[in-house]
Amino acid sequence: MYHPSSFIDAGAQIGENTRIWHFCHISPEAIIGNNCILGQNVFVANGVTLGHGVKVQNNVSLYTGVTCEDDVFLGPSMVFTNVINPRSFVERKSEFRQTLVKKGASIGANATVLCGVTLGRYCLIGAGAVVTKNVGDFALVAGVPAQQIGWVSRLGHRLVFHNGEASCAESGDQYRLSDGCVEMM
Repeated sequence: MYHPSSFIDAGAQIGENTRIWHFCHISPEAIIGNNCILGQNVFVANGVTLGHGVKVQNNVSLYTGVTCEDDVFLGPSMVFTNVINPRSFVERKSEFRQTLVKKGASIGANATVLCGVTLGRYCLIGAGAVVTKNVGDFALVAGVPAQQIGWVSRLGHRLVFHNGEASCAESGDQYRLSDGCVEMM
């Protein structure tokens, strides 16, 4: 389903049950998985891949080099970049850096993600954060520049570790913290 005000260029690959709302533009070499939702005014450039179940809120531009795995959430007006040192008078298309957002990660409203980083599985990026370096699995980061302030469960609840173990308040899933990394048990 796509709204008639949106432009879907020939060649774009769009999965089943994906919904594309008002004023979106999907480029011809974009790949969008099944069951995705693209809110109003979303741009998806050539070379962008979105997995299944990705939710892109209003006013998000996904530039060449961005890959989002399954079940990623991109909050309203969050920003990706693809060149580290842009200049209007210098073409740097050959310098685009890859950005990977892993399965289940969430990026809050108005956050900025600089190009070339990897956001770990189920990490949570706080609203307004500026991410300048890689973020680990299940990490909770916030601020400018973004700093890790804790850990979250797969369902997004803050984890409190005792003797290296924690559980999700909603699901009861168990987690282990070892050597600065969190994994589900």
